[in-house]
Amino acid sequence: TCEHCRLLESSYKSCLDIAVQNGIGSIAFCCISTGVFGFPKKEAAEIAVRTVRDFRRNSDISVIFNVFGQDDYEIYSELL
Repeated sequence: TCEHCRLLESSYKSCLDIAVQNGIGSIAFCCISTGVFGFPKKEAAEIAVRTVRDFRRNSDISVIFNVFGQDDYEIYSELL
């Protein structure tokens, strides 16, 4: 796994952990790092979806993926 991939995955896990620790039942994520930071959208979405699915095996937190545009919507729709 590339270092940027690992860091992106870690950011999702950290947010999910903090939300659960604080009794939060739902969380929304935008397309983290795909804007000004230029992370490839499809790869970022794959990391996001995989990380959330793995996390939700042990938690019932609701997760919303908030997308920026039609291309992001199509990527997430395909993955979900």
